[in-house]
Amino acid sequence: MEVSTLRQVTMEKGAKKTKWVLKLKFGVTWEAIRKAASSTMKRHRFHLTCASSIKQLSPVRVHQAAALKPIPRAKTKKNVRNGTKSLAYLLNLPYTASDFIDRGDQMTPTKSQKENISAKWHEIQGLLNWESLIDPLQPWLRCEVIKYGEFVQATYDAFDFDPLSEYCGSCRYNRHKLFEELGLTKNGYKVTKYIYAMSHVDVPQWLERSHLGETWSKDSNWMGYVAVSNNEESKRIGRRDIVMAWRGTVAPTEWFTDLKAKLESIGNGNIKVQHGFLSIYKKKSERTRYNKLSASEQVMQEVNRLIEFYKGEEISFTITGHSLGGALALLNAYEAATLIPGLPISVISFGAPRVGNLAFKDKLTEMKVKTLRIVVKQDIVPKVPGIIFNNILHKLNFVTQKFNWVYRHVGTELKLDVFTSPYLKHESDLLGCHNLELYLHLLDGFLSKQSKFRWNARRDVALVNKTSDMLIEELRIPEFWYELPYKGLVLNKYGRWVKPSREAEDIPSPFSVASEHESALIHR
Repeated sequence: MEVSTLRQVTMEKGAKKTKWVLKLKFGVTWEAIRKAASSTMKRHRFHLTCASSIKQLSPVRVHQAAALKPIPRAKTKKNVRNGTKSLAYLLNLPYTASDFIDRGDQMTPTKSQKENISAKWHEIQGLLNWESLIDPLQPWLRCEVIKYGEFVQATYDAFDFDPLSEYCGSCRYNRHKLFEELGLTKNGYKVTKYIYAMSHVDVPQWLERSHLGETWSKDSNWMGYVAVSNNEESKRIGRRDIVMAWRGTVAPTEWFTDLKAKLESIGNGNIKVQHGFLSIYKKKSERTRYNKLSASEQVMQEVNRLIEFYKGEEISFTITGHSLGGALALLNAYEAATLIPGLPISVISFGAPRVGNLAFKDKLTEMKVKTLRIVVKQDIVPKVPGIIFNNILHKLNFVTQKFNWVYRHVGTELKLDVFTSPYLKHESDLLGCHNLELYLHLLDGFLSKQSKFRWNARRDVALVNKTSDMLIEELRIPEFWYELPYKGLVLNKYGRWVKPSREAEDIPSPFSVASEHESALIHR
């Protein structure tokens, strides 16, 4: 892969004439990327080595297990075989392998105490585009963004990915149990509606389907949910917050098709967005059970119902998503801002690709949609569509800035770097660097662009390896540890290993929506 840049060079000292020189920067070859993409779904994946060393923690070191005397950091060679580190290095990390042994009440909680942000919620939701809150990162903002990231992570943790399951492509729990099963009840939100999208769309294989003949649905995928803050949480955050959490894709391998980067018009003729994203968001069919209404119509119907139910209260609409979900979040924000003018709308996206052209970006700005994009430097997905072509054009921005066929990112960017964390491996893994748990880990440790990793980061480091292999081996955390015991099989009373049937309440239903009476009971 190569990136071209133009440089203005003076021809001779004191001369007024200049010339433009085309400079080619050679990085990772396309062949290496192709091999990495084809192997990311395998357990042992091809890695692209991007750095030989990592930065250390921010100044203060606190070890939670014992009062160990600081040991001077030993000098190590640049190329250490098998990536082993000195004992001095390990003792200078706040977390070591011993910290992942259950010690009961002696262990430090993974969450800080919640702060009352009711007086500052407009700024935290992006009223001023997060000016002065990003670098350095304001602690309250960090806490809120991680909260929304965990809402998105729930869409992965509860999703049935098993192609041998008759419920592949659905949520494993009903909406009343989702947060309870995933430990998210302390956030103070209740799920009111599940959202489904068509799986038969003109895009790469982003949406799951069962390999079985008879399934819960051959046409739809569970794509996320609408939730709303309860009374206590609403008081803390200063308004009634409606949340839409969009699920993304697990592996970035399909992104290498570059999405068949076709722009399609929405609104007036100048506003265009990527065809595949719009298809997932808008497609519906009367012949289906779950998508008689499109994902777009399902969301907006529920948001309008909740706005009517909480009429008279101050309300915000926060849309969040990872990867493909981040793209759907922007389309959702565009529609909501168009149909409900005056509603405060914020988008919090993680590892999202480009979605539309300059006119789309300008229209979102005009409608006062606030977007915070969290990206990881080593993640490939935020660089698409147009991973090569679009990047070259952006280098020529002074020429192409008005071109309506060039993809543009939207909003404020918060960029994270894998190599700032002392807990992550020195290598860049295409799948691992796109993992949402890695995003949340880096976000929890981020202080500023110039600072090292936050020494008192609270979020559990072990979560990084839920569906990846990114943690250093010295922590002794198993890779890909988040999976059903025995691959979901259970031993019944007859001594047979069988697939358990779902509880009736957990079987997908297209009518999973709270009534007004039920909503009233939920929030009393």
